[in-house]
Amino acid sequence: MSDSDDVALGPVYTWADARRRGARRRQISADGSRISRGLYLSSAVEPSLLERCTAWSELLPAGAGFGLETAAELYGLPTRRSSDVHVVSRPLTVLPQRRGLRMHIRQLADEDIVPMGSLLITSAAQTFLDMAARCPAAELVVIGDALMRTRRLTRETLASRLARADRVRGVVRARECAPLLTPLAMSRPESLMRYWLTTSELPEPEVQIPIHDRWGQEVAHADLGYSRWKLALEYEGRQHADRDQFGRDVDRYSLMAADGWLVLRFAARHVNGPLVVLDRTRRALLNRGWRPDA
Repeated sequence: MSDSDDVALGPVYTWADARRRGARRRQISADGSRISRGLYLSSAVEPSLLERCTAWSELLPAGAGFGLETAAELYGLPTRRSSDVHVVSRPLTVLPQRRGLRMHIRQLADEDIVPMGSLLITSAAQTFLDMAARCPAAELVVIGDALMRTRRLTRETLASRLARADRVRGVVRARECAPLLTPLAMSRPESLMRYWLTTSELPEPEVQIPIHDRWGQEVAHADLGYSRWKLALEYEGRQHADRDQFGRDVDRYSLMAADGWLVLRFAARHVNGPLVVLDRTRRALLNRGWRPDA
């Protein structure tokens, strides 16, 4: 047989199916990138998480969905990655046991597994609950804010899932963090800063505060802050180094200062922990007239 006799295998296939369709061993070895025993991803396909999950779907039991860190990455959440692929399933007698595939048993309702393109994935609310047992509260707020910001999660759907979660690992943390979530936080650093401030002795900050000039026109907005004390907190990511963005920032900060606002600006090195954010915010609030015992 010549190369012209090769059969079309598609992007994902198993050894058994490829052989059944007439593929030679040499063709499979040359074409396929081995995902697991007997499971292949075509070398013509980019081995992204989405494609690898498509391959793993060939082996999953009915109704199972990708979850935990895998779901978080598929949702595009700003959280840590896992080298393994994680799958959530209802209790079954037999579960696939493969290297690189982590199976997790859950008591699931139908709405806890949802489609994402050709894949099945845990819902936003189920993902939030699962991650509550695997990350600290601050990171869980980051996850929840991101899910709300992209409109995948609402307070109602989260409350409904948590109401069914008695004695589920992580549910206490999930219930504590749920009231802190907002769709208005625009980035991971903003979510972290807001969590640290909200759970400290300091006043609870406002989110996305409109700044008005003396004529009532909105001239800027603050990521976080306190309108009562005219104190704004801004996180400055790399996009603020862009020349045009830098010019807009100069105008914005000048207009805020002209109306009496103090702006605290934070960068990546300041959000590795809460100490700098809390200390500088506390000092600024005291300077502006806030008193802890007021």
